[in-house]
Amino acid sequence: MAVRFGLLGAGRIGKVHAKAVTGDASAKLVAVADAMPAAAQAIADQYGCDVRTIDAILAAKDIDAVVICTPTDTHADLIERFVKAGKAVFCEKPIDLSLARVKQCLEVVRAHKGTLMVGFNRRFDPHFKAVRAEIDKGAIGKVEMVTITSRDPGAPPVDYIKRSGGIFRDMTIHDFDMARFLLGEEVTEVVATAAVLVDPEIGKAGDFDSVQVMLKTATGKQAMISNSRRATYGYDQRIEVHGSNGMVAAENQRPVSIEIASSLGYTRPPLHDFFMTRYTEAYAAEIATFIAALSGKGKAEPSGEDGLIALALADAAVKSVAEKRVVMVSEVL
Repeated sequence: MAVRFGLLGAGRIGKVHAKAVTGDASAKLVAVADAMPAAAQAIADQYGCDVRTIDAILAAKDIDAVVICTPTDTHADLIERFVKAGKAVFCEKPIDLSLARVKQCLEVVRAHKGTLMVGFNRRFDPHFKAVRAEIDKGAIGKVEMVTITSRDPGAPPVDYIKRSGGIFRDMTIHDFDMARFLLGEEVTEVVATAAVLVDPEIGKAGDFDSVQVMLKTATGKQAMISNSRRATYGYDQRIEVHGSNGMVAAENQRPVSIEIASSLGYTRPPLHDFFMTRYTEAYAAEIATFIAALSGKGKAEPSGEDGLIALALADAAVKSVAEKRVVMVSEVL
């Protein structure tokens, strides 16, 4: 029987997940809720589901699971409410901007033996998964160094910046999870630098738009993350893993992978314009993994604990920039 879903939040990421759920033959989108009725109705009209309130979805007997795409400051409360109601929860990152609140939320999940999966979609990108598969096969020997480049085509509105929790918790958090995914060991040390190079208004809002982070594990493995809120050439997403016997990398992806040669030289089409198109397959695959877990086929991962650790690395990076030093993860977690 298909897993019956309720969608909480009909904004940009809500639309992405609505497409993923309805594109899976093992799932059915039953209802959508949003504070903006028109946004909810647009998804309902497109996919033939109901518009309901969050309370109605909570009480509904025809809904097995929910996808939480609401503002970050609502995530933890909603997770707790729906887990207590016996519904499985897929929640967009982060669970909360406070480590203490995340820990409290996860205690509730454990107490009610709930199912919680956190949306770190990049683990499910077929190109990044292929990199991890080569690591697991031993193709490059023991992992020694990871390099992650992640640059957005443009900065979000300053109003969003002000409530995002900052670049480390909003943007780099994806790369922290990817670093853990590729290193195969937990990070113990974090050192970060940050600047405002794209938009002075971002600095006035108390945030940064250009950051570099170095992560280190107890055995000395390293990961370097490079983030920018500006890439004039498109959505820049690359990873490279260097090992004792070689290297494996995933290059940028394009909607059309061709190369044109002329007297002017070689050219290729532009990159994807943002995450909605670059990670379409990843969003579908993570929802498929969540559905499979509910059927007893595999685990609902990334887990709440994965979300907690990624947020701890973000907090360590914030602390490193503020205090201009290497920060041990044990200081914040």
